[in-house]
Amino acid sequence: MQQHSGNLFIVSAPSGAGKSSLINALLKTHADMQVSVSHTTRAPRPGEVDGVHYHFISVEQFKKLIADNEFLEWAEVFGNYYGTSRSAIINNLRQGIDVFLDIDWQGARQIRQQAPGTLGIFILPPSMAALEQRLLQRGQDSEQVIAKRMAQAQSEMQHADEYEYLIINDDFNQALSELAHIVLSQRNSLQSQQSRHQTLMQQLLAKPAK
Repeated sequence: MQQHSGNLFIVSAPSGAGKSSLINALLKTHADMQVSVSHTTRAPRPGEVDGVHYHFISVEQFKKLIADNEFLEWAEVFGNYYGTSRSAIINNLRQGIDVFLDIDWQGARQIRQQAPGTLGIFILPPSMAALEQRLLQRGQDSEQVIAKRMAQAQSEMQHADEYEYLIINDDFNQALSELAHIVLSQRNSLQSQQSRHQTLMQQLLAKPAK
């Protein structure tokens, strides 16, 4: 993808590590940041709203979008399809909005192929016991599904070393502070500032007239 004034971040974590809670807490204090709303073929969970949590579509619709090359990345997870809209991401970045991709390591690999330089942040739980306890407290899944998620978590965490940043979500406020520092430091990188403040940079660096 071409250079834009917004930054693209990949955020990955095993289910229950607190990824969504951390991203949502950061967005509450930054209007110019947004989490990408993925397309999915799974059924909405109680309380989920179409267009807010996910774009809920049929398998047939999803496969047409794949054929039309409308996804930056897509994957099949637990029998359901998930994908990230290419045009929605590009439009937000052009407006100077920082975008978070809430995706797994497989999706992250696809994104890096299409958008080199995208920063990856992996969030870990403080322990496997803490992760299991969080999954139980959510009350969303059966014991069989939780067992499957725990096994999946161990597999996913093997890929943490593919990311630029690592956050251990033991204390939520500390983890949130670390996430904010990563994002804001990227905003202040030379490349980002040159893109965001192109006119100002040209004025400041213009050679004086003779």
